[in-house]
Amino acid sequence: MRSPAFLDMETEMSEEKELTMPKHVAIILDGNGRWAKAKGMPRNYGHAQGAKTVEVICEEAYKMGIEYLTVYAFSTENWSRPKSEVDALMTLLRNYMKTCLKTAEKNRMCVRVIGEKSRLDEDIRNRIAELEEATKDNDGLHFTIAINYGSRDEITRAVRKLAAWVAEGKLQAEEITEEMISETLDTGGLPEPDLLIRTCNEQRVSNFLLWQLAYTEFYFTPVAWPDFTKEELIRAVEAYNRRNRKYGGLKEE
Repeated sequence: MRSPAFLDMETEMSEEKELTMPKHVAIILDGNGRWAKAKGMPRNYGHAQGAKTVEVICEEAYKMGIEYLTVYAFSTENWSRPKSEVDALMTLLRNYMKTCLKTAEKNRMCVRVIGEKSRLDEDIRNRIAELEEATKDNDGLHFTIAINYGSRDEITRAVRKLAAWVAEGKLQAEEITEEMISETLDTGGLPEPDLLIRTCNEQRVSNFLLWQLAYTEFYFTPVAWPDFTKEELIRAVEAYNRRNRKYGGLKEE
């Protein structure tokens, strides 16, 4: 005879199977500092706990059938934070690169880092390159981390690249298409997000994937990122399943 706990687990699994999984989920990781402050701890404690949550959600997302996961880890605007916090975030990033490599080897995760890397310290750039090279052929979750990323900066760099090609005679201006612009962005080759999640009750995109989010469904939750769990991810996917995605056209309700 099956135990009640087993029956509850079986029911939960059945409900998950009935959901249509978004192929690509993007997440703005918000609330680490506020979460830590509410517990009487320094902001850096919240960032460290948030990094652990990233590991958990990567694993759970892939188990649920999500193929691509992109997280906003450090924006171009985050440099304006106090130097002590930025330094602590960079140290956390260094450590996370090592942890992520081990996790990727275990779960066959393919990792990619987007953003303007030139401002990062050389050792961080080297660790990013090592991580991307070591995981490029993995066939598990496609995990993208946005570091020193700002969408306006990304679009500006893409426009400059296309303009240089035109100036060099490699491309005619009238040949530029939306598809070409998409491929020139940092996210070239990735599908556009189906679902964007932002935690800690903030309801804005904060210069994240402005081009790529054209037809993405948005989900906002009051839960701070360190408290975000598999159950919260399921709630977001359930909300996504209730949306009627029209892509600018008409679709029967």
